[in-house]
Amino acid sequence: MVFTAKYRFQILEGMVKSLVEYDLQLISSWKDVQVIELNIQKDHIHLVFSTPPKVSISEYIGILKEKMVIKLFKTFPNLKEKPYWGNHF
Repeated sequence: MVFTAKYRFQILEGMVKSLVEYDLQLISSWKDVQVIELNIQKDHIHLVFSTPPKVSISEYIGILKEKMVIKLFKTFPNLKEKPYWGNHF
């Protein structure tokens, strides 16, 4: 799975990258998803994972994106300002 930041803004570095990596691991362990490979670049994330049969891929991705983005915007409110994108990630 590949996630990109809206408009490919290069924001996934430093503390933002650390927070995304931590949250991704935390949410994955909460849903019993095994993260096989994770690579975070400045404007996108590569994620290889294995889900148990009881968890659908769309459910996992939806929860992952929702929880990560909410925490990102609470921790870094400057991401809601221009030239970025408001409440969208």
